[in-house]
Amino acid sequence: MPSLDWKTPVAGAPCWVSLTTRELRVAQSFYEQVMSWEFHDSTLGDDFVLARAHGRAVAGIGWCPGTDGPPPAWIPYFAVPDANATADRIRERGATLAVGPLPLGEGRAAIAADREGAVFGFWEGPAPVWSDGPRAPARVDLRSRHAFEAAIFYAEVFGWTKPHSRCTVDYAEARVLVRAGGHTVVTMRGGGVENHPDPRVRARWITDFLVPDSPRTAEAAVAAGGEATPVVGLPETAYVICDPEGALFTVSDR
Repeated sequence: MPSLDWKTPVAGAPCWVSLTTRELRVAQSFYEQVMSWEFHDSTLGDDFVLARAHGRAVAGIGWCPGTDGPPPAWIPYFAVPDANATADRIRERGATLAVGPLPLGEGRAAIAADREGAVFGFWEGPAPVWSDGPRAPARVDLRSRHAFEAAIFYAEVFGWTKPHSRCTVDYAEARVLVRAGGHTVVTMRGGGVENHPDPRVRARWITDFLVPDSPRTAEAAVAAGGEATPVVGLPETAYVICDPEGALFTVSDR
């Protein structure tokens, strides 16, 4: 986590997203062309850079060496008041704790996978100004086999339905919406297949970056060596984008 624009995040809400990559320079070049991000050094060393847009932190990109580890991917991080307690709740519910909790910068981080294999992280400590309503650079979407069962799992892990929670859970048609401050920060939908060969169909968390012109962003992604596929069935214009290393994300019109 970079130590810029930090504040106390909303517990249970997404507070950051980070890309793991095997080619840091390639990733920087791609996202600079596609998202118009600027990159700055962070407090976490030469293998982690901070992406900024319009003067604010929007994402992190970290180098993960070797070819035997997990594939490049965008990972959302959720704010928690107690990383150890969160880790215990994850294990108690039959999910997997992959890394941590470990000290990182000014906080503690961990990476886990839910019972369907969707990878997510959680963070204890101050976080960059990120998920702040209509100016948030992104939201996170979960594609799950059963959206309502997934909602129960994450609500228990992150305390969404507790009386003191600042997050609310609503149900809209076949989707589950998690809101913070009156704004949707998490969307859950069904249709995911746990071991499907196409990663776009597999159960997974997807970071959805909000942009002013998603068709233009999709064109830039293709020109920079990635792939872009229109998403059908959503009220807004959106595209699934695959970067040159295979990391998936979506862009939607703000």
